[in-house]
Amino acid sequence: MTGSDLTAPPGQDLLEVPTASDWCRRWTQRKPSWRHPADGGFDSRRFEVHPLEEKAAKAFVLTHHYSASYPSATRRFGLYHVADGETRLAGVAVFGTPAGDRVLTRSLPELRPNSESLVCSRFVLTDACPGNSESWFLARCFTELLVTGVKGVLSYADPVPRRGADGTLTAIGHIGRIYQATNATYTGRAAARTITLLPDGTLLHERAAQKIRRQEQGHRYAEEKLLRLGAPVPRAGENPAEWLQNALTEIGARRIRHRGAHRYVFRLGRNRREREAIRLGHPPLTPYPKTPDPAS
Repeated sequence: MTGSDLTAPPGQDLLEVPTASDWCRRWTQRKPSWRHPADGGFDSRRFEVHPLEEKAAKAFVLTHHYSASYPSATRRFGLYHVADGETRLAGVAVFGTPAGDRVLTRSLPELRPNSESLVCSRFVLTDACPGNSESWFLARCFTELLVTGVKGVLSYADPVPRRGADGTLTAIGHIGRIYQATNATYTGRAAARTITLLPDGTLLHERAAQKIRRQEQGHRYAEEKLLRLGAPVPRAGENPAEWLQNALTEIGARRIRHRGAHRYVFRLGRNRREREAIRLGHPPLTPYPKTPDPAS
């Protein structure tokens, strides 16, 4: 970036900036912003990292993360900003289990899924965190995880920008700048799939749709989200699968082809030899991805 680029942040609707940039993306109340180290820089004396209980982690993620959703969680950590004698939650990292063990075993085949290996499923910092907070927070999380026996972490970066029906930017298209800056191993893309984009710019994940069709635990939460977007109230005795199909049509949901999220792997260990002894299921790839996918 040029010198002038360092004095003003990129536009709010700009997709993720190149990996060489010093700008860092933040999310507060699901609205994106940019921070730069020159704003004051990161001072570790003003921040603390502690394990976080489920209720607080979920509330923070639902309030600030662009996805407006909360995943299954095994470990949760809070980044706390200490200022003027007060400690405030300013960031949350969530590590948990994917829908199936194969997601983990394909990437880390020799580690026990959901105990020795986890997925970093949410990582969000607010405007209270200056530039370079991410790498420090992530490193502290890994130190805590290693103590509990976790040796591998898988994380994905969704490169597809998304907007709501009103044009509001809800996802910028991540290429995984945080992971690249912390030397994660890039192993390509996850499988291509078709996603369901709702009018508010969020996704209806296939697992949530399945809960509705089968009326499994958690189906009411997924149904209420569609109702808030204008879906008709289910009639008594109505087939749940048919209701879901009609509801998505009624609210104007769109089906979009997704080329697959970028996949990154962290091998955890006390030293380089321990880290490199952990076998990868996919070959490392270079270079890192540099730009998001075109908007759908």
